[in-house]
Amino acid sequence: MQHKRRAGGSDMLMEIDHFDPTIRGRERNRYDNLFLSSRYCNNKKRANWPTEPEQVKGIRFLNCCEEVDYDQWIFEDPKTHRVFGTTPAAVYHVRILDLNAAHFVEERAERARYRTLLYQSRKIVKDAMAAIEVFDVLKREVDFLIPPIAYRSPKTKGLTGSKR
Repeated sequence: MQHKRRAGGSDMLMEIDHFDPTIRGRERNRYDNLFLSSRYCNNKKRANWPTEPEQVKGIRFLNCCEEVDYDQWIFEDPKTHRVFGTTPAAVYHVRILDLNAAHFVEERAERARYRTLLYQSRKIVKDAMAAIEVFDVLKREVDFLIPPIAYRSPKTKGLTGSKR
């Protein structure tokens, strides 16, 4: 789960988010309308549900239970670790949820550093036991961070980067 080790602090606590806050009555608490969300993202989304005219234009939040957002419509720049959307929905999602907030960018950069250390350490550590220990520590740390996000150049539309 993303951010589970960083849930210390009032903005990063995990809470239940009503994905579509416009649903009323008994339907509001349907299982498919309840998502786990950080307080930070939930509060960002709270007052920004797109209007019907915006939705007609494709402006909406991505639904993580129905579509893969990362590596499909949201991509990470491997140099800056900022993310960007490639559709109106993804652009809106990134902007409103503030997915390029400093703490998210730092976490993605940290994940990239750990992945580099993790996979390069196998080549440079000579002592087998030390190599195993380094690998295990880094692997546990990487598993807690945001999963890698492919990069699609806005100019070439091609994918680069590592697979999950």
